Amino acid sequence: MKKDIKPDQGVQKEENLGLKDWPEINDWRKEKRESLIRSRIKIGKDKRKSCLASIEKKVLARLACFTPGILGGYWPIKGEFDLRGVMQQARENGWTIALPAVVQSAHPLEFRLWTPEMKLVPGVWNIPVPEQRQLVEPSMLLVPLVGFDEQGYRLGYGGGFYDRTLASFSAPFYAIGVGLDLASLKTIFPQPHDFSDE
Repeated sequence: MKKDIKPDQGVQKEENLGLKDWPEINDWRKEKRESLIRSRIKIGKDKRKSCLASIEKKVLARLACFTPGILGGYWPIKGEFDLRGVMQQARENGWTIALPAVVQSAHPLEFRLWTPEMKLVPGVWNIPVPEQRQLVEPSMLLVPLVGFDEQGYRLGYGGGFYDRTLASFSAPFYAIGVGLDLASLKTIFPQPHDFSDE
């Protein structure tokens, strides 16, 4: 996935690896993904909490530039930033909130309408999802980043769910990537299956 991201520090040098084919790149991505997740978890809850106020402020300021519509959020796992406070504030500002659910491997995510009163059930990887399948298509997404590069391509968990999902949307949308500077890379060696906004 490619988004409007401009990393400001911590860019790792990847340009001289000499990776040429998809199997090599796929192996490199797997290794890099595991390393970045470990680094993200290692910074700890206190550091994440100290960064969260700034991230929330930036995300809410970005959302304020748009007419409220359907906001696709996420439930945090593996050291991701917890933006449930942002989703609550966005809801108070007129946004409708939806959460993603994995329905089937190698298929797009589905987004289910969510309010705090709705019952959540464990989904794939035990990520909570709304029990009711009131399906919606977001016009705005909050997307957790494992990594991202200078061209704005996202390194996710490797399942390709967001790439397939965004390619399936019928209307224009906007995505806000959420992650740490330590997740910035020179390149993720984008492939034809990686989603781009160009």
